[in-house]
Amino acid sequence: MKDDKFTFFDEIPFQDLGGGLRRKILAYGDALMQVYMEFEEGSVGAMHSHPHVQLTHILEGEFEFTIGDEVRKVHAGDTLYKLPNVPHGCVCLKKGKLLDTFTPMREDFLPKE
Repeated sequence: MKDDKFTFFDEIPFQDLGGGLRRKILAYGDALMQVYMEFEEGSVGAMHSHPHVQLTHILEGEFEFTIGDEVRKVHAGDTLYKLPNVPHGCVCLKKGKLLDTFTPMREDFLPKE
């Protein structure tokens, strides 16, 4: 568990996820994790699900998000709430940035030791 009191954005390297996606794992502890994401226009966040509750706040850009069987366009300032195990994904319509918050933390996002 990482539980640093301060996390400095400029000191965290990007992880290139391919397909026009990259992320930074920000602050986290066992119960909570925050992740910064960047999407190139046209990139796709593939449909997936996980056992975590997730909030996604749109910082910049425009996206078409699917959560369960609902599809909506969202843009900067909007926030999405995703329940555990509900399929979700997106298409980036205009280059964008997201801030994801997960509870509990996403252990699968951490580097393997």
